[in-house]
Parts: sequence; C-alpha cells; structure tokens
Amino acid sequence: MTRSKYSTDTRRAAVPQAEARRISEAILTAKGCPADIAAEVATHLVDSDLSGVESHGVWRILPYAGYYDSGYLAAGVRPQLQQNARGAWSVTGHGGIGIPAMSIAIRDVVARAQETGIAAIAVTEAGHTGRLGAFAEYAAGQGCLAIIIGGGGREAWRLVAPYGGRKALMSTNPYAIGIPGGRRGPVIVDFATSAAAAGWVYGARIAGAKLPEGVLIDRDGNPSTDPEAYFEGGAILTAGGAKGYALSVAAEMIAEAMLGPVTTECNWLMLALDCSLYQEPSRLQEIAEGILDEFRNCPPAPGFDRVEIPGERESDARAENAEKPILLPEATWAEIQALAEGLGVEV
Repeated sequence: MTRSKYSTDTRRAAVPQAEARRISEAILTAKGCPADIAAEVATHLVDSDLSGVESHGVWRILPYAGYYDSGYLAAGVRPQLQQNARGAWSVTGHGGIGIPAMSIAIRDVVARAQETGIAAIAVTEAGHTGRLGAFAEYAAGQGCLAIIIGGGGREAWRLVAPYGGRKALMSTNPYAIGIPGGRRGPVIVDFATSAAAAGWVYGARIAGAKLPEGVLIDRDGNPSTDPEAYFEGGAILTAGGAKGYALSVAAEMIAEAMLGPVTTECNWLMLALDCSLYQEPSRLQEIAEGILDEFRNCPPAPGFDRVEIPGERESDARAENAEKPILLPEATWAEIQALAEGLGVEV
C-alpha cells in the first residue's frame, strides 16, 4: 500500500524488496560510504517505501548519489556524539548522510531520558535525515514522548514561500512527535511545514507525474500542479497557510538562531521525556486506547472511508507490505538501474 501524491496514471514497476535494498546499498558503497552506513541507509529507504512514505523511499538514492558526486555530502565519514563545555549533547554528522546521525541521536537522548526523566540533543553538520517518523517510532516504542524539530539551511534549500509571499525563501522545516499510544501502537506525527515534502516535488519530476492542487505556485505566484513550475522559479506553499508558516518560523529560530549556522542541510533538536514520570505504561495505553478508539469510530465525512490515527497508516502499511515488492515509478526505477550499471553494480 502506497498513498502517493503522484498522478494516478503513473506507471509502476514491482521491485522485490531485497533487490531494491541490494542495489541501493551497492550504489552507496560505490560512492564511498562505509559498508555499515550504506546498509543502514538502504534499509531505511526501503522501510520508508514499505511504510507508504514514498517521498522518502528508494528513489532518494538518485539525489544521494548526486550529492556525493558534487561534494555536497562527504562519503567516508561517521557521525560523532559529543558534549560541549556547558553540558549540552549533540551529534555532528561531519557532512555525511544524516540517517545514521539521527539514529545515534535518538538512541542517546532516549537512554538519557530513561535515566533522568527528560533529555535533549542536537544534530548538526548532517545531510538528508530520511523519514523522521522512524526515529519518533523508536522513542515511543521505548516509552518516551519525543519531539523532533528541524530547520535552517535557507541559503542552500530555498524551497518554500513564506505565507503571503511568492518567492521560495525557507526550507520545509519538518516536525515529528512520537508518544506511546493504544493497542495498535504509538501515535506518530511526522510532517513538513510545507504543503508537501520537497521529495514529492523532486520525485514527481523524475517520475513524470503531476502533483495535487495546493502544493505549488509558479514564479508569478499562480497555482500549479506541474513540478517543473517549481524548478522554473516557483515555490512550495506552506501547510495550512499561516499556521504552517508560523511553525516553520519557530523551526528556523530553534535550528539556526539557537543551534547555530547550518553547514549542510538542516540543524535538528530532539527532546525526549520518559512518559512513566506521569503515567504507568499500562494505564497510559488504556487511556490512550479510549481516546483513539472514539476517534476511529467517528462517522466518516463524504469522500473518506474512515477516520485514521496518525502513525497507524504507516504501521498498517508495513504489515500489509511485509512480503510485497515495492511499487516504484517505472521511470524512476529505470534511472536507478542505469545509475547502478554505470557504477558496475549488477542489476
């Protein structure tokens, strides 16, 4: 199950999971990534597709390869956990891909929250961090509330127009929140403060697809569904108008004004709180299930099949897709295969 923002007539190839993972890992290794980091990133991309989050899935191997070629990302580096003179913890990605840096950070901040009740950590000097929901899921699975905020990098990533403007000035400045939920697992909130993650726009261009209305404006500020409108000087809109814009501005303040200048893609702040400080886990689950079950049983509005709980769509998708191939746009898969062949990878 993939809930795509691409036009419904996009032709797709059924790619076995193991094949997608093998080729993605081999491409990263060929670009100079350490074997364990290549494996971690490839697994993360495949899991994103299985979770129905196509914008952060296997197609990302194409821009990642380009980032290594251009020198935007450093290949042979490892993230490093460190503490400054004031006692604050952070992970520096040393200019490498951000997924392993985020993995180190979320595990550290959760472990410290379980010891002290609440903890914070920053992530800096890291490239693309993948699907944020994966890190929120880990924290919630460990009994913690997690809040993850990313922002900054406007000089390199001018993607989104401020509310009321027509020029791209901001990044997509995403948020994620995870908290233990009811019987069906944690509640996970994972969203860009833009009307769509930039990955949908870039991916639609590669796939030759259109985007829904309300995502883009062209260079003159007029609505467009054509991803080329963005690349010709347009912009992505904020999510929810002024509300998404306000959240994006807050992310800018946290990520760049507080954490310092962005040197790669975004700076990140992670907060973790041990929920057992306030509620026993079994009682929290009981209360949560009562809340969530009432929402699930709300009569659906016209055009909807049911009311969903944030995070359950992804967990349901993973269960449904566990043994299924990944459905990639044919044009995208062909480009990945061509890239792999050019690097001497068997396809």
